[in-house]
Amino acid sequence: MFQALQLRQNPEGATVAEIVSLDEAQLPDGEVLVGVACSTVNYKDALAITGASPVVRKFPMVPGIDFAGTVLDSRDSRYKPGDAVLLNGWGVGENHWGGLAQKARVKADWLVPMPRGMDARQAMAIGTAGYTAMLCVMALQERGLSPGAGPVLVTGANGGVGSIAIALLARLGFEVHASTGRMAESAHLRQLGAAEVIDRASLSVPGKPLQKERWAGAVDSVGSHTLANICASLKYGGTVAACGLAQGLDFPASVAPFILRGITLAGVDSVQAPMARRLTAWERLARELPADLMEANTETISLEAVAALAPRLLAGQVRGRVRVMLPA
Repeated sequence: MFQALQLRQNPEGATVAEIVSLDEAQLPDGEVLVGVACSTVNYKDALAITGASPVVRKFPMVPGIDFAGTVLDSRDSRYKPGDAVLLNGWGVGENHWGGLAQKARVKADWLVPMPRGMDARQAMAIGTAGYTAMLCVMALQERGLSPGAGPVLVTGANGGVGSIAIALLARLGFEVHASTGRMAESAHLRQLGAAEVIDRASLSVPGKPLQKERWAGAVDSVGSHTLANICASLKYGGTVAACGLAQGLDFPASVAPFILRGITLAGVDSVQAPMARRLTAWERLARELPADLMEANTETISLEAVAALAPRLLAGQVRGRVRVMLPA
């Protein structure tokens, strides 16, 4: 038997989260059984746990879109008991039981070997948010963005993706501008590497279709009017890597910056990203992110504390990353 956070729907259709004891036989099918050491609470996890959005495809569900741990049993030759692994995405925590449990059974194709020099605690200080941030940085660099082109904007700066994107870009030599709704956290954002901190209110309302050129690139996890204003403010040939929708799914923009300034809107997906790209991202994260910096950006909680934290995360009251330690 093992402990898990499980979601179910009550007769009224509301999502209920509770700690339960499960048997390995109840786990979904998969070639690899993993003893989970750490998981995280991401924005999508918070949506699932609170029921604020229809993230979960079927009930009951164990949420947790990522985890790190050790292989306990494997029917796949690529993994053997004792191997350290991690997982991000693939619908885990949405339509396949996820990482907020002491054990998880998953497909071998979904696992990533733990990068050299990294352990489970460090991996989940980064988690899906940091992995997504690295995919965004890779998207900008692949489109030719370099520090000499000008400043790069990061929105949702106090969140998981934003905070790690700041750290990554600053260490690559970029001048990073951080957009946040919590200006009181400016000192923390500057410690991560932000050169300038701006109030998100200046971006979150409807703006002109073409605005003053301000940024050579951007990492956006917000969407809606914020993304539209970023596009309108990019320098000629600039790129924005879009990976989130905290403000909304809509994109109330104009084609003007695309056809008059030749900008690029690069969509970044972390859920179905091919394995080669995942491996590159995690290898770079292990090399480029100082573990002590990530530790200072991470709050550690128990499995029992997850359900109460989820509403706070959705309300923008959580800074940086949240790591969940599973009982040994």
